[in-house]
Amino acid sequence: MNGLLEDKTAVIYGGGGAIGGAVAHTFAREGARVFIVGRTQAKLDAVARAAADTGAAWKIETAQVDVFDEQAVREHAAAVAGAADGIDIALNAVSVLHDQGTVLSDLSLEVFLKPIDGFLRSLFTTSKAVAPHMGVRRPGVILTLSEPGAKLAVPGILGHAVSAAGKEAFARVLAAELAPNIRVIGIRPHAVLDAPDAGSYTKELFEQMASAGDLTVQQFLETGLAAGTLLKKLPTLAQIAETAAFLASDQSAAMTGTVVNLSAGALVD
Repeated sequence: MNGLLEDKTAVIYGGGGAIGGAVAHTFAREGARVFIVGRTQAKLDAVARAAADTGAAWKIETAQVDVFDEQAVREHAAAVAGAADGIDIALNAVSVLHDQGTVLSDLSLEVFLKPIDGFLRSLFTTSKAVAPHMGVRRPGVILTLSEPGAKLAVPGILGHAVSAAGKEAFARVLAAELAPNIRVIGIRPHAVLDAPDAGSYTKELFEQMASAGDLTVQQFLETGLAAGTLLKKLPTLAQIAETAAFLASDQSAAMTGTVVNLSAGALVD
């Protein structure tokens, strides 16, 4: 039985991270040839080794590339397209550690701009690199990640919220520019329950918040953030990865220019 992504080629930027790695495994399981990209080779290698448990290790290839190096990203995308006769799917799962909790009166311009510049720069660079190699042989899909902060009005998340809103606006406008042969869809998860234990940068972020309430990171997630959702739980890496596989597949061929809400009801559109 063929998988959802049989014979498709996918590039995952930030593929050594918690979400990127989970998606890479799911894409490979569903039949895709997966190229994972990141700055830390050891993390990429760990994702590729773990794929052996799914029997799909041979479908994951790694490349150490700095996503903020526009030329390097462009050259890598061209190399992938040359080896695989095009690119069908691209996911930007690049993470940027940033401040949350500091209000305007104490916030510096540099700290405010860090997530905005980091997330949007990487999204621009990777999207521009893959787009010329998509939608020729068959329709292409670009997936992006954002956060509920894109629409929440709570204090202390200025840079985070603006970067999240920017990523969603970027995906929406890019969908219009690349139609009809390339679809662009955003995924908006809340804090991911098992991401800190999987090595996510969010562990450091949540540790600061958890310590203020004398909680562990898991306690903060399970009793703090989860309690603020309608479903009283947080999304998992597996749920995000399975959603990404569906969105990247032909089964979602009527979807573009939208954001899929995986916030467990923390945010209701």
